[in-house]
Amino acid sequence: MSSTGDGAAVSEELNVLEPSTERVLDTIPRANAGDVDVAVARAVAAFPAWRDFAPARRAGLMREIATAVERELEDLAVLEARNAGKPLADARGEIGMVVETFRYYAGSPERPHGETIPVAGGQAFTVREPLGVVGLITPWNFPLAIAAWKLAPALAAGNTVVLKPAQLTPLTALRFSEIAREAGLPDGVVNVVAGPGGTCGRRLVEHPDVAKIAFTGSTEVGRSIAAEAASTLKRVTLELGGKSAGIVFADADIEAAAAAAPGAVFGNAGQDCCARSRILVEQSALDRFMDLLEPAVKALRVGDPLADGTQMGPLISAGQRDAVAGFVPAGAPIAFRGNVPDGPGYWFAPTVLCPVAPDDRAVREEIFGPVAVVIPFRDEAHAVELANDTIYGLSGSIWTRDGARALRVARAVQTGALSINSNNSVRVSTPFGGFKQSGYGRELGPHALDAYSDVKTIFYSTEGA
Repeated sequence: MSSTGDGAAVSEELNVLEPSTERVLDTIPRANAGDVDVAVARAVAAFPAWRDFAPARRAGLMREIATAVERELEDLAVLEARNAGKPLADARGEIGMVVETFRYYAGSPERPHGETIPVAGGQAFTVREPLGVVGLITPWNFPLAIAAWKLAPALAAGNTVVLKPAQLTPLTALRFSEIAREAGLPDGVVNVVAGPGGTCGRRLVEHPDVAKIAFTGSTEVGRSIAAEAASTLKRVTLELGGKSAGIVFADADIEAAAAAAPGAVFGNAGQDCCARSRILVEQSALDRFMDLLEPAVKALRVGDPLADGTQMGPLISAGQRDAVAGFVPAGAPIAFRGNVPDGPGYWFAPTVLCPVAPDDRAVREEIFGPVAVVIPFRDEAHAVELANDTIYGLSGSIWTRDGARALRVARAVQTGALSINSNNSVRVSTPFGGFKQSGYGRELGPHALDAYSDVKTIFYSTEGA
């Protein structure tokens, strides 16, 4: 018998693989539903004291956690790069975002804004209060960064948490829980259970003592979580799949758009719900754009995540590689593709498909791998029509020098986060989340705190004795 990061006893082991070598990186205890119950009980017991922390004390502790993570940044980045198969430079940026996220929300405990409301016979006012125990279920593509998006506002609002990281990439979450305790976080405030979603995740969703679930992952799993959470009327926020469009108008800086496109699609090996995997290009600029895109894709450096200059690593698993390959069958309209290393590792070459039929799977479905489709459009109305022709609505980009057109299209495209002449739509200080079947609720920015607290109305009578 051994123990997870939260002290729960388990008897099974989980082999965690390194995607670039296909070898076992670490062996850890595999949690089960009983371990979730133990973790939730610990979080329940820790909640009253954490809720009653003076705001300044909670804020100070969150700053201590940020500083502690910053001291461990390089070690955490190497661990993330090896476990998730991402370039070390990217991993450093993500761990840096963890630090930034905790520092941003450290300002929140002392600034919960209530309201005073005029009523007859007294004074009414509102306060925001924590929900209790919050279950966080996070994905394998940005393991600790996305966990921090949920952990920091949840803790700032006064909740205790049970974090279930993806079974493929649990290592930085487990290390974070140790760092947080070493920084002074009380026992039971953050609990990590590393185990299968079908057992640990399900138990967290159905547990009667869990007040809320925050989930990032596939739309299919998100639907099932929403349905299961309804039985106990849990609050739920869902950040789900995407099929984002990058729209390139003929009047854009075509060189800049083409140079930026590979990073927007093939960053993190395309395993990104924000990936601009549909590149919509105005017909008159298509040839020029493709001529510029091809050398940019072929120059992409794919290889060892720890090597200097690597821009793309392997896919997370053999299963993911097989799933991505299914979108590029024999006879697929491959316009061009990049290169990958020989030997072990779950490699898949960056691939651009063009021309593609409107009903092609690569056009309709989320690929979650380094495959992009290029689709021409006639005019502004046609571009908006194509961009919105999807069940998803998470992210996207608009490339044009016409400011009025940029704003018109940004308002017309049905997606939660857009960037103009850029592919960056995720920042700690601004809200992030989806429309349609990309989910509901917002993470990051000031809006995230609303998802981890409740509004209480208090009336104070000024009449009578």
